[in-house]
Formats: sequence, C-alpha cells, structure tokens
Amino acid sequence: MEILTKSAEETKEFGKKIATDLIRNQAAGIRNNGLTLALTGELGSGKTTFVQGFAYGLGIKQRIISPTFILVRRYDIKLSTLNSQLSTFYHVDLYRLEEKVEVEVRNLGIDEFWKNPENIIAIEWAEKIRSVVPKNATWIEFENMGKDKRKITVI
Repeated sequence: MEILTKSAEETKEFGKKIATDLIRNQAAGIRNNGLTLALTGELGSGKTTFVQGFAYGLGIKQRIISPTFILVRRYDIKLSTLNSQLSTFYHVDLYRLEEKVEVEVRNLGIDEFWKNPENIIAIEWAEKIRSVVPKNATWIEFENMGKDKRKITVI
C-alpha cells in the first residue's frame, strides 16, 4: 500500500488508521505475537509524526516525542475495546546508534519486547537492525517529497 500525505496532520491520520486497523485485526484474532512496525526513511521524512498518530489510535493521550537520546519510550495502551489484549507501546529510535547496533538492541531488551503478544513496537531507523527484526514485522518506508508532502509505503 502506498499513500501520499500533504500535511503533518494527514501523516498523523494515516498512523491513526494503521493503529485502528491493527486493533480490529487483533480483536478478530489475526495476531499471535508482539507486533513490530519497522520504520525507514531519511531524517525529516515523517516517521515520528506517523508514530504520534499511531499512538493516538492506540488510545495514548500523552505527548509523543522521539526517543532519540534515550532510545526507547514506553507507553501504556488505553483502549476502550474490551477484546483488546494490547497493553504496552514501545517507541524506539535508533538514529544515534552507529556501531554494533544489533548488540545494543539486545542489551536494551528490545528483542524481548516483540515476543510479548501484548506489546506493539515502532522502531525508527529499523534498517540498522534489519537482520534481527522479526520476519512478520510490518515495514513502512517514508519519503520526503518536498514541503509537507510524504510518500508512505507499507510493505
């Protein structure tokens, strides 16, 4: 699926839609382990803006900012859907990591996050750990098309 957004608000709305679809699928039993969103794209291509909308779609009301300097932020999911078993959202940003990134990810315990069916993980700069990202991850590529336009491709 490919979409072109023309503003930050449209990018957030698309993130919210992806979260809503995920919740619907999870409630229907189409998910059996932790979900990972692997986000790729250059700096300023809309990854964090998308995650803000995605988190809102999960019922998270807190302000979502990129965890660039702390690497991981944890949020409790507050859904009104009684069927949902989702409890925790992890927002990971690997931008600052340059060497032995896979080792750092293991040291942070991120590989344990995606094993829990109650977790959702969004990883910015996921291409840095492509070989350890779960095979069933949803890859989302972001491309800056100029001004506020973004091309978002869900693989």
